[in-house]
Amino acid sequence: MLESCFGFVTMIEKRVAPRFKVLKGGTVDHVGGSIPCTVRNMSSSGAAVEFAGRVDLPASFMLLIERDHFARRCRPVWSNERRVGMAFC
Repeated sequence: MLESCFGFVTMIEKRVAPRFKVLKGGTVDHVGGSIPCTVRNMSSSGAAVEFAGRVDLPASFMLLIERDHFARRCRPVWSNERRVGMAFC
């Protein structure tokens, strides 16, 4: 974040590609099992998903959206209470 001379805070966009809002059911699959999630936004390089509760994800996992026949290997980039931003590997 940067503060301008007028006191406004400006966010610096670090994403490689623009994300688009979606609302799709998905699953995060990893060696320890699978966790249902809701995909909130997506781009060609990553996604943000929401879980029912806080989750600890491994360094690498699969994001699956069965309805779209979509499967991508991912790595977590950021997380908060119930949301995780992930980059596609």
